[in-house]
Amino acid sequence: MLHDVLLVLIGLIIGAVIGFFLSRLFMKKYLQKNPPINETVISNLMTSMGRKPNSKQIKQVMAQMNRMNK
Repeated sequence: MLHDVLLVLIGLIIGAVIGFFLSRLFMKKYLQKNPPINETVISNLMTSMGRKPNSKQIKQVMAQMNRMNK
């Protein structure tokens, strides 16, 4: 009886750990394919703040965002 309960608990723990790492891997791949912030979003944000962004400014902000994510 106790042996069966321990096996179930160990199985649940192992399943939770494997599920965590698999979901983490899936989310990393998803975010690489579909980044949440791109140049269009940055341009729209700068425009909404009253600034007229040029391509150099947008690329600088993208470079900063990429450095922060690593």
